[in-house]
Amino acid sequence: MLDRDVVDHQRGKSDQRQLIVQRAFFAAPFPEAPDDLYSCSAEGVVERARERVVIQPHARLTTNTFFGRFPASYWQRWTEATQVEVSGMVEGTGRISIRASDSVGDVRTVATVMVEGALHEQVRLQARIDRFVDGGAMWLEASTGEATLAIDAVRWWVAKPEHICPTAVVICTYNRADDCLHTLNILSLDDTTLSMVDAVYVVDQGNDTVESRAGFADVQRAFGSKLHYLQQPNLGGAGGFTRGLYEVMEVGPTNHAHILFMDDDIMLEPDTVVRLSTFANCTTVPAIVGGQMLYLLHPDQLHVGAETTNLTILRPGVPASDALFQADLTKRCQDIRVDAEYNAWWACLIPFEVVAAIGYPLPLFFQWDDIEYGLRARMHGYPTVTLPGAGVWHADFHWKDWDDWPRYFSLRNSLIVNALHGRPNRMDTPRFLVKELLLYIVSMRYGLAATLIMAIEDFLAGPEVLHDGGVEAAAAVRKLRAEYPETTRHPTHGILGIPSTAMPITAARPTPSKPRLVLVKRLLWQVLRKPRAIAAVSARDAHWWHVSLFATAVVTEPSQEGVRVRRLDRSTMLKLGIRGVRVIARLVREGPLLRRRYRAAMPELTSKQNWQRLFDAR
Repeated sequence: MLDRDVVDHQRGKSDQRQLIVQRAFFAAPFPEAPDDLYSCSAEGVVERARERVVIQPHARLTTNTFFGRFPASYWQRWTEATQVEVSGMVEGTGRISIRASDSVGDVRTVATVMVEGALHEQVRLQARIDRFVDGGAMWLEASTGEATLAIDAVRWWVAKPEHICPTAVVICTYNRADDCLHTLNILSLDDTTLSMVDAVYVVDQGNDTVESRAGFADVQRAFGSKLHYLQQPNLGGAGGFTRGLYEVMEVGPTNHAHILFMDDDIMLEPDTVVRLSTFANCTTVPAIVGGQMLYLLHPDQLHVGAETTNLTILRPGVPASDALFQADLTKRCQDIRVDAEYNAWWACLIPFEVVAAIGYPLPLFFQWDDIEYGLRARMHGYPTVTLPGAGVWHADFHWKDWDDWPRYFSLRNSLIVNALHGRPNRMDTPRFLVKELLLYIVSMRYGLAATLIMAIEDFLAGPEVLHDGGVEAAAAVRKLRAEYPETTRHPTHGILGIPSTAMPITAARPTPSKPRLVLVKRLLWQVLRKPRAIAAVSARDAHWWHVSLFATAVVTEPSQEGVRVRRLDRSTMLKLGIRGVRVIARLVREGPLLRRRYRAAMPELTSKQNWQRLFDAR
């Protein structure tokens, strides 16, 4: 069923050969998000609402913003679209233009229309999608003289491809019922988005269920037969998303739909669904199309424009060359086109052709499952495109304390992904792990060191460790970490046994010029029980070379929700150090064999039959 926007457009001079690309909004859908991510006043007074803007006399509006831009460079690179049309309803007098940038940010005008005394009339502008190979975008600008100009219902259109796939949305949730319900509500209230969505799968893996909320019945009525609510025991993000993928590909009537993964706890711009769906339908080859992540606590900031990995040092989330990183989007937009290796699953569309060709995700529970899938798709010739202007707000990563039980899955799974897709090098990764182990120990994060050791040991167990999808490992790592006191969060107003007056706040010195020598020195000091002082350390100053100066350090968590108490324990540090070096030595010896074993097990691990077994077993 076509939505009202499409029908209204087709009743004009255009026909059904056009497909909506994106809508031009002038204000944010939530009060928490800045309106300047959508449009802003370049001059004078501009009155902005969600779909309507009134430009007062002698004023100028621009949509040269994160959500206001049309990512022309990406359309020229990945699709056959040669022209974009912009339509809108206008009242009053003024000038409306399509402006464009190039890869270095230089601006030009590509189309203009003058409006004289319009009374709710439709205007259209066309622009060629050319001269954007290395970068550049398009956007609207409107200006007035002596009179007022109002604009609303602005839509961007391209020629409709021969075949259109609907979108099936998959939301995986675990004990975030209110967040999930909020996201579903946003989807259900947007007619344009719903016109492109064939089904919505909610995979609920928690015991505080979404269906227990009073508002769930309203969501069910809004979606009707499109909503499929599934419950299963917790198989992590990998198991939750793959269950939805499995239902779309094998069970439901939408086995030729694009599958859009979305986290449950995002703040969703609903037009992101439109932008990802249309772009995926227009690419010349099937491509994974992902949305960008903006910070939930700082909603004007972009996490990263596009991501790659450094498998040697097991590092995800490396900004692609020239990509924006932790950027203020009210001051800067990305003009250079950048290519991604993968896209995280906070909002990521996977075409059914990709699933049919490369199989299902690995049963990694969570962490690195999205990365592995993107790398595998790329290896089979299916690119990942992280599309500017398609975005969701998600919890700020740098406000999370990664010294927590999920760190086990990040470490273990990164070793698995390295074995599958990394370059064979026997010593570089073990050297990195030895360094990490020593830094954890010298920082008195003994639980984190034990987590690292457990992750390596389980990787060394081979592909069999993935037999249950990670359920036993999730329980085991929580139990392990509970044995180490510094993994417990304490409130700042009172820590048992430590008077607040005994904790002077100490600032860290700059990064050592010879960090290896300082590390050896700190380790020797700790072995010889030299540190004696106690100190409070801010999250900003919690560097290993600073924390290791003290016998007890009360360290603020990055979340700012409490503190951790790290105490020097010579016996524990020696035990973990010896055990860790031994297990890393095993990794050196057995690494080549494990690489072959994981690669040989890959077809079975990612098969429909394996996931069917996991779903049935739970």
